[in-house]
Amino acid sequence: MSGDPASRGKSAAPEPLLADFLNLLAAERGAAKNTLDAYRRDLADYLAHLRARGRGPLDAAIDDIRDHLAALAQAELKPASAARKLSAIRQFHRFLAAEEHRADDPAALLEGPRQGRRLPKILTVEQVDRLLRVAREGLDDPARPRDDDLLSAKRAACLLEVLYASGLRVSELVSLPLSAARLAEKSVAQGGGFLTIKGKGGRERLAPLTPAARAAILSYRELLLELHPGAARQKWLFPSEGESGHLSRQVFARELKFLAAAAGLPPAKVSPHVLRHAFASHLLQNGADLRIVQELLGHADIATTQIYTHVLDERLKAMVRDLHPLNDE
Repeated sequence: MSGDPASRGKSAAPEPLLADFLNLLAAERGAAKNTLDAYRRDLADYLAHLRARGRGPLDAAIDDIRDHLAALAQAELKPASAARKLSAIRQFHRFLAAEEHRADDPAALLEGPRQGRRLPKILTVEQVDRLLRVAREGLDDPARPRDDDLLSAKRAACLLEVLYASGLRVSELVSLPLSAARLAEKSVAQGGGFLTIKGKGGRERLAPLTPAARAAILSYRELLLELHPGAARQKWLFPSEGESGHLSRQVFARELKFLAAAAGLPPAKVSPHVLRHAFASHLLQNGADLRIVQELLGHADIATTQIYTHVLDERLKAMVRDLHPLNDE
Protein backbone atom coordinates (compact mmCIF):
# COMPACT_ATOMS: atom_id res chain seq x y z
CA MET A 1 0.00 0.00 0.00
CA SER A 2 1.06 3.61 -0.50
CA GLY A 3 -0.32 7.07 0.11
CA ASP A 4 -2.22 8.58 3.03
CA PRO A 5 -4.01 5.97 5.21
CA ALA A 6 -7.19 8.00 5.39
CA SER A 7 -7.45 8.45 1.64
CA ARG A 8 -6.60 4.78 1.06
CA GLY A 9 -9.50 3.69 3.22
CA LYS A 10 -12.10 5.88 1.56
CA SER A 11 -12.64 3.35 -1.19
CA ALA A 12 -13.09 0.37 1.15
CA ALA A 13 -16.61 -0.96 1.50
CA PRO A 14 -17.93 -1.22 5.07
CA GLU A 15 -18.99 -4.88 4.91
CA PRO A 16 -15.49 -6.28 4.22
CA LEU A 17 -14.12 -4.03 6.96
CA LEU A 18 -16.69 -5.42 9.38
CA ALA A 19 -15.85 -8.96 8.28
CA ASP A 20 -12.13 -8.29 8.88
CA PHE A 21 -12.89 -6.91 12.34
CA LEU A 22 -14.98 -9.96 13.28
CA ASN A 23 -12.25 -12.27 11.97
CA LEU A 24 -9.78 -10.47 14.22
CA LEU A 25 -12.03 -10.97 17.25
CA ALA A 26 -12.35 -14.66 16.46
CA ALA A 27 -8.69 -15.31 15.68
CA GLU A 28 -6.85 -13.15 18.20
CA ARG A 29 -9.30 -12.94 21.09
CA GLY A 30 -11.03 -16.29 20.72
CA ALA A 31 -14.48 -14.65 20.68
CA ALA A 32 -17.33 -17.17 20.77
CA LYS A 33 -20.02 -17.37 18.06
CA ASN A 34 -22.63 -15.69 20.28
CA THR A 35 -20.23 -12.81 20.95
CA LEU A 36 -19.46 -12.40 17.27
CA ASP A 37 -23.17 -12.44 16.40
CA ALA A 38 -23.80 -9.66 18.95
CA TYR A 39 -20.97 -7.52 17.49
CA ARG A 40 -22.28 -8.16 13.98
CA ARG A 41 -25.81 -7.02 14.90
CA ASP A 42 -24.68 -3.93 16.82
CA LEU A 43 -22.29 -2.79 14.11
CA ALA A 44 -24.76 -3.53 11.29
CA ASP A 45 -27.19 -1.11 13.01
CA TYR A 46 -24.42 1.48 13.26
CA LEU A 47 -23.43 1.10 9.60
CA ALA A 48 -27.08 1.41 8.55
CA HIS A 49 -27.30 4.66 10.54
CA LEU A 50 -24.21 5.97 8.74
CA ARG A 51 -25.55 4.96 5.32
CA ALA A 52 -28.76 6.88 6.00
CA ARG A 53 -26.61 9.97 6.53
CA GLY A 54 -24.59 9.37 3.37
CA ARG A 55 -21.50 8.37 5.30
CA GLY A 56 -19.45 5.29 6.09
CA PRO A 57 -17.15 4.12 8.87
CA LEU A 58 -14.12 5.69 7.21
CA ASP A 59 -15.48 9.24 7.17
CA ALA A 60 -17.79 9.08 10.19
CA ALA A 61 -17.34 11.89 12.69
CA ILE A 62 -17.92 11.95 16.42
CA ASP A 63 -21.26 13.71 15.87
CA ASP A 64 -22.43 10.79 13.69
CA ILE A 65 -21.77 8.40 16.56
CA ARG A 66 -23.44 10.74 19.06
CA ASP A 67 -26.52 10.94 16.84
CA HIS A 68 -26.64 7.13 16.66
CA LEU A 69 -26.46 6.90 20.46
CA ALA A 70 -29.15 9.57 20.79
CA ALA A 71 -31.41 7.53 18.49
CA LEU A 72 -30.83 4.49 20.69
CA ALA A 73 -31.75 6.53 23.76
CA GLN A 74 -34.97 7.73 22.09
CA ALA A 75 -35.82 4.09 21.42
CA GLU A 76 -35.60 3.63 25.22
CA LEU A 77 -32.75 1.15 24.95
CA LYS A 78 -31.50 0.06 28.36
CA PRO A 79 -28.24 1.72 29.46
CA ALA A 80 -26.47 -1.64 29.57
CA SER A 81 -27.48 -2.39 25.95
CA ALA A 82 -26.48 1.10 24.79
CA ALA A 83 -23.12 0.70 26.56
CA ARG A 84 -22.57 -2.63 24.79
CA LYS A 85 -23.31 -1.07 21.40
CA LEU A 86 -20.97 1.84 22.11
CA SER A 87 -18.25 -0.61 23.13
CA ALA A 88 -18.63 -2.41 19.79
CA ILE A 89 -18.39 0.91 17.90
CA ARG A 90 -15.31 1.97 19.87
CA GLN A 91 -13.54 -1.31 19.21
CA PHE A 92 -14.44 -1.17 15.51
CA HIS A 93 -13.03 2.34 15.11
CA ARG A 94 -9.95 1.42 17.14
CA PHE A 95 -9.43 -1.46 14.70
CA LEU A 96 -9.84 0.85 11.67
CA ALA A 97 -7.23 3.23 13.06
CA ALA A 98 -4.81 0.47 14.06
CA GLU A 99 -5.06 -1.10 10.60
CA GLU A 100 -4.50 2.35 9.04
CA HIS A 101 -7.83 2.39 7.22
CA ARG A 102 -8.25 5.88 8.66
CA ALA A 103 -5.88 8.22 10.47
CA ASP A 104 -8.07 9.10 13.45
CA ASP A 105 -10.47 7.46 15.90
CA PRO A 106 -13.71 9.47 16.24
CA ALA A 107 -15.02 7.25 19.04
CA ALA A 108 -12.01 7.64 21.34
CA LEU A 109 -13.38 10.61 23.31
CA LEU A 110 -16.97 9.44 23.66
CA GLU A 111 -18.35 8.68 27.11
CA GLY A 112 -20.77 5.82 27.56
CA PRO A 113 -24.14 6.03 29.30
CA ARG A 114 -23.96 5.98 33.07
CA GLN A 115 -24.96 2.70 34.61
CA GLY A 116 -25.81 1.90 38.16
CA ARG A 117 -24.03 -0.95 39.88
CA ARG A 118 -25.84 -4.08 38.76
CA LEU A 119 -25.85 -6.89 41.27
CA PRO A 120 -26.30 -10.40 39.91
CA LYS A 121 -29.61 -12.12 40.58
CA ILE A 122 -29.03 -15.02 42.91
CA LEU A 123 -30.99 -17.71 44.71
CA THR A 124 -30.57 -18.54 48.37
CA VAL A 125 -29.16 -21.91 49.41
CA GLU A 126 -32.64 -22.89 50.60
CA GLN A 127 -34.17 -22.00 47.22
CA VAL A 128 -31.57 -24.06 45.35
CA ASP A 129 -32.24 -26.96 47.73
CA ARG A 130 -35.95 -26.72 46.86
CA LEU A 131 -35.14 -26.82 43.15
CA LEU A 132 -32.93 -29.86 43.60
CA ARG A 133 -35.52 -31.67 45.72
CA VAL A 134 -38.20 -31.13 43.08
CA ALA A 135 -35.84 -32.26 40.30
CA ARG A 136 -35.00 -35.48 42.19
CA GLU A 137 -38.59 -36.40 43.07
CA GLY A 138 -39.61 -39.82 41.80
CA LEU A 139 -36.41 -40.53 39.89
CA ASP A 140 -35.67 -43.66 41.95
CA ASP A 141 -39.26 -44.89 42.23
CA PRO A 142 -39.11 -48.57 41.12
CA ALA A 143 -42.78 -48.40 40.07
CA ARG A 144 -42.11 -45.60 37.59
CA PRO A 145 -41.84 -46.74 33.94
CA ARG A 146 -38.32 -46.55 32.53
CA ASP A 147 -39.31 -44.55 29.48
CA ASP A 148 -38.45 -41.27 27.76
CA ASP A 149 -40.45 -39.28 30.30
CA LEU A 150 -38.20 -40.59 33.05
CA LEU A 151 -35.17 -39.94 30.84
CA SER A 152 -36.19 -36.29 30.39
CA ALA A 153 -36.63 -35.94 34.15
CA LYS A 154 -33.23 -37.52 34.82
CA ARG A 155 -31.62 -35.25 32.24
CA ALA A 156 -33.12 -32.12 33.79
CA ALA A 157 -31.98 -33.22 37.26
CA CYS A 158 -28.52 -34.04 35.92
CA LEU A 159 -28.17 -30.65 34.22
CA LEU A 160 -29.24 -28.85 37.39
CA GLU A 161 -26.91 -30.88 39.64
CA VAL A 162 -23.91 -30.32 37.36
CA LEU A 163 -24.65 -26.62 36.87
CA TYR A 164 -24.87 -25.85 40.59
CA ALA A 165 -21.87 -28.09 41.38
CA SER A 166 -19.59 -26.52 38.78
CA GLY A 167 -20.83 -23.03 37.86
CA LEU A 168 -20.48 -23.79 34.14
CA ARG A 169 -21.74 -21.40 31.50
CA VAL A 170 -24.91 -22.84 30.02
CA SER A 171 -23.23 -23.18 26.61
CA GLU A 172 -20.47 -25.25 28.27
CA LEU A 173 -23.01 -27.34 30.14
CA VAL A 174 -25.25 -28.41 27.27
CA SER A 175 -22.24 -29.15 25.04
CA LEU A 176 -20.41 -31.39 27.50
CA PRO A 177 -18.74 -34.21 25.58
CA LEU A 178 -19.50 -37.86 26.15
CA SER A 179 -16.12 -38.15 27.87
CA ALA A 180 -17.64 -36.25 30.81
CA ALA A 181 -19.57 -39.39 31.73
CA ARG A 182 -16.40 -41.44 31.68
CA LEU A 183 -14.65 -38.86 33.85
CA ALA A 184 -17.56 -38.92 36.28
CA GLU A 185 -17.35 -42.69 36.50
CA LYS A 186 -13.59 -42.56 37.00
CA SER A 187 -13.86 -39.87 39.66
CA VAL A 188 -16.35 -41.98 41.63
CA ALA A 189 -13.80 -44.79 41.70
CA GLN A 190 -10.88 -42.51 42.59
CA GLY A 191 -12.71 -40.16 44.95
CA GLY A 192 -11.97 -37.14 42.76
CA GLY A 193 -14.46 -34.89 41.11
CA PHE A 194 -13.42 -32.57 38.28
CA LEU A 195 -14.21 -32.03 34.62
CA THR A 196 -11.80 -30.40 32.18
CA ILE A 197 -13.65 -27.57 30.45
CA LYS A 198 -12.57 -25.62 27.39
CA GLY A 199 -14.17 -22.22 27.85
CA LYS A 200 -14.05 -18.82 26.17
CA GLY A 201 -10.95 -18.16 24.15
CA GLY A 202 -10.04 -21.85 24.22
CA ARG A 203 -8.88 -21.54 27.84
CA GLU A 204 -9.02 -24.79 29.79
CA ARG A 205 -9.99 -25.01 33.44
CA LEU A 206 -11.10 -27.58 35.99
CA ALA A 207 -14.76 -27.63 37.01
CA PRO A 208 -15.69 -29.41 40.26
CA LEU A 209 -18.29 -32.16 40.50
CA THR A 210 -20.07 -33.01 43.74
CA PRO A 211 -20.88 -36.67 44.51
CA ALA A 212 -24.55 -35.88 43.74
CA ALA A 213 -23.61 -34.43 40.34
CA ARG A 214 -21.45 -37.42 39.47
CA ALA A 215 -24.21 -39.82 40.48
CA ALA A 216 -26.76 -37.85 38.43
CA ILE A 217 -24.55 -38.05 35.32
CA LEU A 218 -24.15 -41.82 35.66
CA SER A 219 -27.83 -42.45 36.39
CA TYR A 220 -28.94 -40.36 33.40
CA ARG A 221 -26.36 -41.91 31.12
CA GLU A 222 -27.33 -45.46 32.12
CA LEU A 223 -30.98 -44.89 31.22
CA LEU A 224 -30.08 -43.07 28.00
CA LEU A 225 -28.06 -46.04 26.76
CA GLU A 226 -30.75 -48.48 27.90
CA LEU A 227 -33.46 -46.69 25.92
CA HIS A 228 -31.30 -45.45 23.02
CA PRO A 229 -28.24 -47.67 22.53
CA GLY A 230 -27.18 -45.60 19.52
CA ALA A 231 -26.36 -42.72 21.87
CA ALA A 232 -23.11 -44.54 22.66
CA ARG A 233 -21.88 -43.39 19.24
CA GLN A 234 -22.84 -39.76 19.87
CA LYS A 235 -20.24 -37.08 20.60
CA TRP A 236 -22.28 -35.34 23.29
CA LEU A 237 -23.36 -36.19 26.82
CA PHE A 238 -26.76 -34.59 26.16
CA PRO A 239 -27.47 -35.53 22.52
CA SER A 240 -30.29 -34.00 20.54
CA GLU A 241 -31.64 -34.14 17.01
CA GLY A 242 -31.05 -30.41 16.55
CA GLU A 243 -28.49 -28.87 14.23
CA SER A 244 -25.77 -28.71 16.89
CA GLY A 245 -26.23 -32.36 17.85
CA HIS A 246 -26.60 -31.52 21.53
CA LEU A 247 -29.32 -30.10 23.75
CA SER A 248 -30.00 -26.41 23.18
CA ARG A 249 -29.69 -23.75 25.86
CA GLN A 250 -33.29 -22.74 25.25
CA VAL A 251 -34.64 -26.23 26.00
CA PHE A 252 -32.75 -26.42 29.29
CA ALA A 253 -33.81 -22.90 30.28
CA ARG A 254 -37.44 -23.87 29.65
CA GLU A 255 -37.10 -27.06 31.71
CA LEU A 256 -35.53 -25.05 34.53
CA LYS A 257 -38.49 -22.69 34.63
CA PHE A 258 -40.87 -25.68 34.90
CA LEU A 259 -38.85 -26.93 37.88
CA ALA A 260 -38.92 -23.45 39.41
CA ALA A 261 -42.70 -23.28 39.18
CA ALA A 262 -42.99 -26.75 40.73
CA ALA A 263 -40.70 -25.62 43.56
CA GLY A 264 -42.85 -22.56 44.25
CA LEU A 265 -40.26 -20.11 42.90
CA PRO A 266 -41.01 -17.34 40.39
CA PRO A 267 -39.95 -18.81 37.02
CA ALA A 268 -38.75 -15.38 35.85
CA LYS A 269 -36.24 -15.42 38.71
CA VAL A 270 -34.66 -18.74 37.72
CA SER A 271 -32.35 -19.29 34.74
CA PRO A 272 -29.12 -21.16 34.03
CA HIS A 273 -27.17 -17.93 34.51
CA VAL A 274 -28.83 -17.32 37.89
CA LEU A 275 -27.69 -20.81 38.98
CA ARG A 276 -24.15 -19.91 37.90
CA HIS A 277 -24.39 -16.77 40.04
CA ALA A 278 -25.68 -18.85 42.94
CA PHE A 279 -22.69 -21.19 42.63
CA ALA A 280 -20.25 -18.26 42.89
CA SER A 281 -22.11 -16.35 45.58
CA HIS A 282 -22.60 -19.37 47.83
CA LEU A 283 -18.90 -20.26 47.58
CA LEU A 284 -17.93 -16.72 48.60
CA GLN A 285 -20.44 -16.69 51.43
CA ASN A 286 -18.80 -19.84 52.78
CA GLY A 287 -15.30 -18.40 52.69
CA ALA A 288 -13.93 -19.14 49.21
CA ASP A 289 -11.23 -16.82 47.89
CA LEU A 290 -12.26 -14.47 45.06
CA ARG A 291 -9.33 -15.65 42.90
CA ILE A 292 -10.42 -19.27 43.25
CA VAL A 293 -13.96 -18.35 42.20
CA GLN A 294 -12.51 -16.47 39.23
CA GLU A 295 -10.71 -19.64 38.12
CA LEU A 296 -13.77 -21.82 38.60
CA LEU A 297 -15.99 -19.47 36.60
CA GLY A 298 -13.42 -19.19 33.80
CA HIS A 299 -13.19 -15.39 33.98
CA ALA A 300 -10.07 -14.08 32.21
CA ASP A 301 -10.14 -10.89 34.31
CA ILE A 302 -10.87 -10.75 38.02
CA ALA A 303 -12.74 -7.49 37.41
CA THR A 304 -15.54 -9.62 35.93
CA THR A 305 -15.69 -11.70 39.11
CA GLN A 306 -15.84 -8.59 41.27
CA ILE A 307 -19.56 -8.21 40.61
CA TYR A 308 -19.76 -10.57 43.60
CA THR A 309 -17.95 -8.22 45.97
CA HIS A 310 -21.28 -7.35 47.61
CA VAL A 311 -21.13 -10.86 49.05
CA LEU A 312 -17.63 -10.20 50.40
CA ASP A 313 -18.76 -6.83 51.80
CA GLU A 314 -21.43 -8.55 53.87
CA ARG A 315 -19.00 -11.24 55.00
CA LEU A 316 -16.41 -8.66 56.05
CA LYS A 317 -19.02 -6.70 58.00
CA ALA A 318 -20.05 -9.87 59.79
CA MET A 319 -16.42 -10.73 60.57
CA VAL A 320 -15.74 -7.28 62.05
CA ARG A 321 -18.98 -7.45 64.04
CA ASP A 322 -18.30 -10.94 65.38
CA LEU A 323 -14.52 -11.02 65.73
CA HIS A 324 -13.26 -7.51 66.49
CA PRO A 325 -12.31 -7.25 70.22
CA LEU A 326 -13.83 -3.79 70.59
CA ASN A 327 -17.22 -4.96 69.37
CA ASP A 328 -18.10 -6.68 72.63
CA GLU A 329 -21.30 -5.16 73.96
